[in-house]
Amino acid sequence: MKKAVFLDRDGVLNEELGYQVTSMADFEIKEGVTEGLKMLKEADFLLIVVTNQSGIAKGTYDSTFVMDCHQKIQDASNGALDDIYFAPGYDSVSKSLSRKPGSLMFERAIAKHDIDVNRSWMIGDRESDMIPAKKVGLKTIQIALDEPSPLADHVAENFLQAVESVLKA
Repeated sequence: MKKAVFLDRDGVLNEELGYQVTSMADFEIKEGVTEGLKMLKEADFLLIVVTNQSGIAKGTYDSTFVMDCHQKIQDASNGALDDIYFAPGYDSVSKSLSRKPGSLMFERAIAKHDIDVNRSWMIGDRESDMIPAKKVGLKTIQIALDEPSPLADHVAENFLQAVESVLKA
């Protein structure tokens, strides 16, 4: 079985700008992310993105845009990411069982990649990232916004600090 780090995208891997990013010109990878991803790969972690992408249901962008953003991170990190799961639904438009805080994206990845949840982590920025991670048995790190979730095992100020917590464990 393999160890993995599950990663939220918006606010963790790329800048959360306070509005829904719909243009590649506005999609900015956060400082320290490419270095942190490389460090996790060198430690033999699978890296799996799990992200809600409600803009698809709202019609503000499509799945091609989501994959273009993913590719931008891949290009910057020398292909460090192993997989991506995204939930296109939004409750007021269309329901989705995959959408966090549901755990379906995690469950699919765990089954597909034969992941040992006891040696695996979730790095997110919201409680809705912590809920499904805890449900499937992952350790959690929250990159703190204003108030850390009580479900976070660790709190980090930024992505590199979160990576250091994973590597020290």
